[in-house]
Amino acid sequence: MHVPDGFINAPVSAAAGLVAAGAVAAGLRGARRELDERTAPLAGLVAAFIFAVQMLNFPVAAGTSGHLLGGALAAILVGPWTGMLCIAVVLLMQGVLFADGGLTALGVNITVMGGVTVLVSYALFRGMVKILPRTRRSVTVATFVASLVSVPASAAAFTLIYAVGGTTDVPVAKVLTAMLGVHLLIGVGEALITTATVGAVIAVRPDLVYGARGLSAPLKLRVGGELVDAAPASAQAPAPAGRATGKLWAAGLAASLLLAGFVSFYASASPDGLEKVAADYGIDEQAREHAAADSPLADYGVKDILDARLSGGLAGTIGVGATLALGMSVFLAVRRRRTPGASGASGASGASCASAVSAAEAGAASDASDAARAKETA
Repeated sequence: MHVPDGFINAPVSAAAGLVAAGAVAAGLRGARRELDERTAPLAGLVAAFIFAVQMLNFPVAAGTSGHLLGGALAAILVGPWTGMLCIAVVLLMQGVLFADGGLTALGVNITVMGGVTVLVSYALFRGMVKILPRTRRSVTVATFVASLVSVPASAAAFTLIYAVGGTTDVPVAKVLTAMLGVHLLIGVGEALITTATVGAVIAVRPDLVYGARGLSAPLKLRVGGELVDAAPASAQAPAPAGRATGKLWAAGLAASLLLAGFVSFYASASPDGLEKVAADYGIDEQAREHAAADSPLADYGVKDILDARLSGGLAGTIGVGATLALGMSVFLAVRRRRTPGASGASGASGASCASAVSAAEAGAASDASDAARAKETA
């Protein structure tokens, strides 16, 4: 789905660049509300993981392959604004280091693969979660549907941009039909990967999944004959940030390195959906050589290393590391920092939670004592 240089003319590419810049600026502001010391490192890991999984093209039809776009995955795991930044980081690394996706088309790619997929998937996800029962199964269903729909939505967005600024004269209706058909199939793969990943994180640390926050019903305590909400256990005894995410972060990094450094060698070599449609309908007639074609890592291989397995694996490992480093730098810089007063407020909150539990226990003991005295009197 990476749009190369030459598919879209200069004025429309520039306009898409402005849209993408506005989206990134909005993402930087919005991420301040979504990120804190616990979730900022996780967001960097999500970017690196998406980079790794995008190296794994899977076959979807005769002579065609697809790969994860990642907008739905990022939005559900770390929030829509942060998710948009994750995709922008990945696309920047791919364009500059690996000559994947045109540099003049970077704005188009961020808009189509980042903005559209994130906004469509997260809006659909939140809408479904609100009307479905508050269970993990609902999150799974909503994740599958949202990620599935996000891929053809992205294909439709590209077709719209092509209709306005395409450099070749191809009937837009034919392009739209072909793009939707192949990307609907790719969407199934996207949905399976996204659902499996979100499900794995929820199974281990549901509190770290942005899209699953607030889905569990609060514990009820009977106080003075009335049911009241009790604070969840995690609020009463929060785990230290490092220990809370350390194991999950290490497992995610290991999986990313394994996928990019080893499994990627077995990815499908067939052209992806956009490449196939472009070749079939002549959209690529004006395509230009990538400005970073001479990069030492161009085409996901290390220059002058002849062994294909070693070259690709090393390039993937470098890509994961570079994406992780850039992502961590961005997300740690924009994260919401706790103030001294915040920890005090947290302590006060914990104290009032403890007081509520103590009151409930005292109420229960008082009720039992009254019942005993009534029995003795009788």
